[in-house]
Amino acid sequence: MQTERSNPAPRLALAAACAAAVAGLSACYVVPIDPRTGQAYPVAAYPAREPASVTVVAPPAPSAPPQPGVLSVRLYPLNPQANQGGLLTAIVVDSHTGRGTFTLAYLGDTLQGEATRVDANYAAFGRLHIEVLGSAARNFSGRRGIANAFGSKGVNVQCEYLISGPTLGTGVCLFSDGAKYQMHFG
Repeated sequence: MQTERSNPAPRLALAAACAAAVAGLSACYVVPIDPRTGQAYPVAAYPAREPASVTVVAPPAPSAPPQPGVLSVRLYPLNPQANQGGLLTAIVVDSHTGRGTFTLAYLGDTLQGEATRVDANYAAFGRLHIEVLGSAARNFSGRRGIANAFGSKGVNVQCEYLISGPTLGTGVCLFSDGAKYQMHFG
């Protein structure tokens, strides 16, 4: 029984020829030909191409966080104890996060604290309105908030307020010495 063996020589010759052709073509490049003369154009006859223009689109700059808003609040006295303090002015610095600072001067002391927005489900909202203005029925419309402040002489204040516009609102404050005030924002 005879087995045929294939001769690898023709395959090697074909592979060598392909490699030589590829190597020979790799050095080729295209030269424009003048159709009138059949000769290659001189290099100076065709201008160099301008580099492609690239448009770079920069991402927008990140927006700056909102600047704190300053609200002026006037407190009007409602009882004899509050009349001793007279008309008060408070400052609320709103950080646009639902929280801010609350500062006012009362009887020679500076009371400092915070103001916080609360949602409509805040169970204690309305208690101060009843203590300061009485138990008459009220419709609380607007964004609700509470404010508290304390002074170095031991007096503190608790307030409830409703914001009805960007800088408008009303509320009430009850001081620990019994003074009752009505608040007006704006």
